[in-house]
Amino acid sequence: MKAYVVGVGMTKFEKPETREWQYWDMAKEAGTNALSDAGIPYTEVEQVPVGYCFQASTAGQRAAYELGLTGVPVYNVNNNCATGSTALMLARQLVEGGAGDCVLALGFEKMKRGALGGGADGGDFSTSPVARHYGVMAARHGFEMTPPTAQIFGNAAREHMERYGTTEAQLAAVGAKNHRHSANNPYAQFQDVYSVDEILAAKTVHRPLTKLQCSPTSDGAAAAVVVSERFVERHGLGARAVEIVAQAMTTDTEESFASGSCIDVVGQPMSREAARQVYERSGLGIEDVHVVELHDCFSVNELLTYEALGMCGPGESGKLVESGATTYGGRWVVNPSGGLISKGHPLGATGIAQVAELTWQLRGEAGARQVPHARVGLAHNIGLGGAAVVTLLRTGE
Repeated sequence: MKAYVVGVGMTKFEKPETREWQYWDMAKEAGTNALSDAGIPYTEVEQVPVGYCFQASTAGQRAAYELGLTGVPVYNVNNNCATGSTALMLARQLVEGGAGDCVLALGFEKMKRGALGGGADGGDFSTSPVARHYGVMAARHGFEMTPPTAQIFGNAAREHMERYGTTEAQLAAVGAKNHRHSANNPYAQFQDVYSVDEILAAKTVHRPLTKLQCSPTSDGAAAAVVVSERFVERHGLGARAVEIVAQAMTTDTEESFASGSCIDVVGQPMSREAARQVYERSGLGIEDVHVVELHDCFSVNELLTYEALGMCGPGESGKLVESGATTYGGRWVVNPSGGLISKGHPLGATGIAQVAELTWQLRGEAGARQVPHARVGLAHNIGLGGAAVVTLLRTGE
């Protein structure tokens, strides 16, 4: 059975502690927007997977109850930065498996200001779910007094520069592109435009990454209504429906750790395998894709993901972004929303917000950031620890 996205919604992503709201307020806003976009009431929803990382157990119920007290199952999902796409994947599986004709995927996060930690309990990295990942990093690079997540990705950038000659300007070009894109996105946390030189001159977080190449902490929510083909037909939603053509999730394998490289330990092998599975299942390739929303938690991860998705060969990603191939007028438009770097990164919402952006793009509803003639979109969402989800979407319109 096929699965379709027929409604999407999100809040504006906000800097934490700047707006007076709770996570259930965010969820209500995003969920109401998605249901309104689909043109259906909450009473049609049969199941609700809800993604978040920093709220308490059963926060999914507390959030979903704002939409209605219908007694439907609510599943609480936590998969680090891939949480939103994991909730969406559960929604798709429920629909494709026949467990429901209408499922609402919901994701939100209410965060604190400042850099994310390394997943340690009370600062003891031996108890962290990502202790093995940071152990690989420390064995090769040591451990510096910089934010842990920026450090492990920054060290992946150093390795890429050493191995392939990637330049700091090429890394900064990712940030410049995504900040430029976000200027046209009213949902983005930041809408300021910066040059490559300005990005290079910004405060260093962990060399070579500057602040303007790092995703911020954010508050916000996103939602997507996922339905079956018969639901589409019954409700006359063909013109609104975007098909989830294929989707795959992968987790760490031996390859992630064997090389001792931060490039591998932050997830490039997972991303590559998830993309391979999606291409195989769909019969489509990256050459068929028009628009991409990918996980640029740090500028280097966008470059690593170009390679993992097959957009270029190993080590060629710096030149790819520098060439203009991943912006308007190029081969693909990558992160027209502004990506995590500029749109923001409320962990539980990110993966669903990516699909919201692609749904608007494929329907031709993205306004000033519309990618011309977009018919196939790809979303990539990754969580250190690890999970990588790749989703391929297509519209027939």
